[in-house]
Amino acid sequence: MKLISWNVNGIRACMQKGFLDFFRQADADILCLQETKLQAGQLELELEGYHQYWNYAVKKGYSGTAVFTKTKPLNVSYGIGMEEHDQEGRVITCEFEDFYFVTVYTPNSQEGLKRLDYRMKWEDDFRGYLKGLEAAKPVIVTGDMNVAHREIDLKNPKNNRKNAGFTDEERQKFTELMDAGFIDTFRYFYPEQEGIYSWWSYRFKAREKNAGWRIDYFCVSESLKDRLEDAKILTEVYGSDHCPIELDLK
Repeated sequence: MKLISWNVNGIRACMQKGFLDFFRQADADILCLQETKLQAGQLELELEGYHQYWNYAVKKGYSGTAVFTKTKPLNVSYGIGMEEHDQEGRVITCEFEDFYFVTVYTPNSQEGLKRLDYRMKWEDDFRGYLKGLEAAKPVIVTGDMNVAHREIDLKNPKNNRKNAGFTDEERQKFTELMDAGFIDTFRYFYPEQEGIYSWWSYRFKAREKNAGWRIDYFCVSESLKDRLEDAKILTEVYGSDHCPIELDLK
């Protein structure tokens, strides 16, 4: 089973940069997107053989998520059931027979960390939401989580200690998610692998220099450990400032 997640930084822009070619070639069982940046009715995607689910932000051209799946879910829900968090189209949950599949676009703490306090609240509430799902069946959660967990997860850790995405507070919340019984699948397979990133700034030729961050994740409930086959970061795929990530399950 092949699962793919990609922050496309605007699906309409990504469509101009080969999205459909990648989609067809990938032939994923489930492919999800973050930062779609559109409203209902702005894009008609013909994806034969897939069921489509979209969650749009209230604010136009902002945030947003989508899930495309070959198997029709038993149930689909949008958001985490808390109004303060559910205005930005950040979460879609698909229930399948033996797991929940959750795509998330975690709020960025922003320049000057002006949204860090909100981010901390989000982290606790989102983790609680995942644990609530897990009480019923295992969870696969994936997306742009907007944090580089360890120093090997970004090119320049020393210069970024107090920047959004690498604050002690954000990294601690990711640790708490792992401590709550989730596995960072890429690190499960490649615990000390350096130089593999999923996001690069558009500035300073960062991608050419591979001065990136690993901030996109597939995390799974411990109970799915035996089904893990491989976790990949598809660094050769262009079209966004992020590249897609992949999880292969038995």
